[in-house]
Amino acid sequence: MTRRRVVLTGAGGTIAGGLLPYLRERYDLLPLDVRETDRQGRPIEGVRVVDLLAADRTAVREAFRGADAVVHCGFVRSARADDPVARLWAELENVRMAANVYLAAWEEEVRRVVVASSNHAADYYEDLILDGEMDVVTPETKTASYGFYGWAKEAYEDLGFTLAVGRELGRPLENVQVRIGAPRETDLDRCAPGDLRCMRRALGAYLSQRDMASLFIRAIETEDIRDEHGVPYAIVYGVSDNPHAFWSIANARRRLGYRPEDSSEVRFHERVGEFIRAARGGH
Repeated sequence: MTRRRVVLTGAGGTIAGGLLPYLRERYDLLPLDVRETDRQGRPIEGVRVVDLLAADRTAVREAFRGADAVVHCGFVRSARADDPVARLWAELENVRMAANVYLAAWEEEVRRVVVASSNHAADYYEDLILDGEMDVVTPETKTASYGFYGWAKEAYEDLGFTLAVGRELGRPLENVQVRIGAPRETDLDRCAPGDLRCMRRALGAYLSQRDMASLFIRAIETEDIRDEHGVPYAIVYGVSDNPHAFWSIANARRRLGYRPEDSSEVRFHERVGEFIRAARGGH
């Protein structure tokens, strides 16, 4: 059986690094980045150096040619994290990069683009949920972010929808936006003992590496992603099967067949007990 050809952008980054071993095992994978090493300085096997921000998309189109899917994890990080204006300009570059990826994929007739979006596309609601003023955010909830990073993710998603409708360019570009939660094992370490609010956030956002890979694989392989209006577009939240979750994954289960195998309460059950005992004063 012929393996699908998949292109992974931003291959040296954290998210792509978590996906790489799973995607390599399953697909004919082409990793792309602007350098040959990851953030730890380790060589990325088989990487092709391509500038996704180049106005001339020739090199990007060549990399995408013949691909069944593109997984876009490329990201420009501001060199001045303490300067909000510098961060805004960096996020504008990220929006431009996403547009270049979409257009090159459309030009090369790539079947589908899967984008690493973020929970920060709707992070304004998070404090409301943790304060008991809201219960859950769904992909249908209006996007609202308090930061430039989340705003840029909103822009990726909105442009993706426009291109999936297909009127501007003449035919649709299928795409799935994955709002990644917290694909780490360390978020509870940031919480003070007994801080149940912080604990809930960490447990609710948790995304195991294998569940993250499973969700991206379902986003690549699900045959029909059209919504009830026929638009080949989806936004899904990327979290594991967490009882504390406050982002809905119901549509990821229904539309993509996502079946997370991990749960933050099972994974961190001993830590949960410690937090509860600390909150009760050690009793």
